[in-house]
Amino acid sequence: IDKLSAFFILIINFTSFTGILFAKGYLEPYFGKKSNKEMAFHFFNFLWLQISMLLVAILRDALAFLIIWEIMSLTSFFLVIFETEKKETIKIGIKYLIQMHIGVVFLMIAFIWATVQSGADFSFNGLSVFFSSHNPLPLFLLFFIGFGIKAGFIPLHSWLPHAHPAAPSHVSGVMSGVMIKLGIYGILRVLTYIHHDLFNIGLFILVISLISGLLGVSLAIVQHEVKKLLAYHSIENIGIIGIGIGLGVIGLSVNIPVLSVLGFAGGILHILNHSLFKSLLFYTAGSVYNRTHTRNIEQLGGLIKKMPKTALFFLLGALAISGLPPFNGFISEFLIYSGMFQSLQAGNLFTDIILLLSFSGLAIIGGLAIFCFTKVFSIIFLGNPRSDRVEHAIEVEKSMLIPDFLIGIMIIIIGLAPAIFMEPLAKVVSIFTYDT
Repeated sequence: IDKLSAFFILIINFTSFTGILFAKGYLEPYFGKKSNKEMAFHFFNFLWLQISMLLVAILRDALAFLIIWEIMSLTSFFLVIFETEKKETIKIGIKYLIQMHIGVVFLMIAFIWATVQSGADFSFNGLSVFFSSHNPLPLFLLFFIGFGIKAGFIPLHSWLPHAHPAAPSHVSGVMSGVMIKLGIYGILRVLTYIHHDLFNIGLFILVISLISGLLGVSLAIVQHEVKKLLAYHSIENIGIIGIGIGLGVIGLSVNIPVLSVLGFAGGILHILNHSLFKSLLFYTAGSVYNRTHTRNIEQLGGLIKKMPKTALFFLLGALAISGLPPFNGFISEFLIYSGMFQSLQAGNLFTDIILLLSFSGLAIIGGLAIFCFTKVFSIIFLGNPRSDRVEHAIEVEKSMLIPDFLIGIMIIIIGLAPAIFMEPLAKVVSIFTYDT
């Protein structure tokens, strides 16, 4: 367990803890409909999803890593198809599992190629031998496809907008909050072994991330199903994380220390921030569904009068994901912006153009996110009820509000006192900025 693994272990455990707390109340209506064995199987898979995610962040041997990566995909598949009585849910689950298998094939090919070409160990550590004597870009692209399918980068994202809405809300919160981030973990882990020819890799990550961020938020705006909307925002935020990482890699390659440090810092902090506000949004969306039995925002309205605490936590998550101060999303995006501004004119003209385009893209993503969540919050919680489903809604029980409260506290602390987190964050970033 190094600093990068420890960072992900922290996120995995916190989000899994809030997920299981929320599940207690969310699944209560299902206990009468499903047998004890079915419910036990669900919680068994939830536990094994957490264990497998922890092991993904720890294991370095390639064979053990690929096996546990498959277990993570399999347990999350069973969690997605919780409502097995719905044929559409089964179809979505199968499509998800197929795409996860495609991803693991790319990872397997990448590990085998590196081992055969270099004669090194069949492990992550063996990659350093390959990268030291070969052009790193082709092998990195194989790893990026394998890990990028899990992360949900466009155009590798097609499973994500369907699996999140199909899964129960506590599962969606954990999958979006931490499981897709393990795709980012894999990309970061591979980057730790590459020490030359980084510019093209950084530029590739940056371009894919800008496309993912812009298309993700644009597709989110036109959604009418709240969980599908949140799923597209996961793609958008994976794009923001990738923008930070891409700029960090470019900073290393062109020897601009401030860009590499702040790019990686912003991207890595956004991994934590997104796990907080996205799980909060999925939990509050689950609370709304639990009380109204609809995810169609057009059928809601006026819920702030019926569910004021849920409305407050949803608003908190919406402000945070939109990158507004004084909440946590602002801090990570500010670090990325700061890195771009401070690096202007530190490199050549081409680097300045990349920075300006990145700044414009990130600013557009932020503006569209504010527009989207203004629309969503006002339609769901403000105004008058648009259907009978809202009339009988009441606030959820305390057990479903406790995880919202815990996450809300973290969002506010990071937003108001970011200095507390800077030193631990710097230690994680130092893995990548070894020579700055």
